[in-house]
Amino acid sequence: MNAVTLIAGVDEVGRGPLIGDVVTAAVILDPHRPIAGLADSKALSEKKRQRLFNEIQDKALCFAIGRATPAEIDQLNILHATMLAMTRAVEGLSITPQHVLVDGNRCPKWSFSSEAVVKGDSKVAEISAASILAKVTRDTEMAELDAQFPDYGIAKHKGYPTAFHLQRLAELGPTPFHRLSFKPVQLALLAKQGVING
Repeated sequence: MNAVTLIAGVDEVGRGPLIGDVVTAAVILDPHRPIAGLADSKALSEKKRQRLFNEIQDKALCFAIGRATPAEIDQLNILHATMLAMTRAVEGLSITPQHVLVDGNRCPKWSFSSEAVVKGDSKVAEISAASILAKVTRDTEMAELDAQFPDYGIAKHKGYPTAFHLQRLAELGPTPFHRLSFKPVQLALLAKQGVING
């Protein structure tokens, strides 16, 4: 076991949407229990993602989900909130990793030995696994929000600023889960308050 370096992969989902948490995952895979078919979560079908989601949870040495709420995103900005969510995910692991590989071009300021890997979700198994856990977790939460606020079509667009989402925002105003610091949400809020004409 000593020869194996405990590597955690970290990825995030939900930087671009106008609603909900930014969700991150950290995963340390078990080299003795390989998982076939790991890839960038965006390249997988929903059915395959769900199957891998269950398999990762079953076979990984450990995993953890981190998040930052819309209020934290509004307070910190999306980049800093994402870094906070990544830190929470890694700190939530039951095993301390010896090295952390983060998808993208920057790592949070933390005490872990780490490096950023551009397009890591399609190159590094641990990051692919993290991207799948984060995406399925966030998509499930979007379906739950959709049940609470059925008029916004959240299950379909997952909170991204589609034409339908923007139209509904303008008509109905934001929900308590929208990110108020994001420009389309600000505009919808002003339009709803009659400050500007929608």
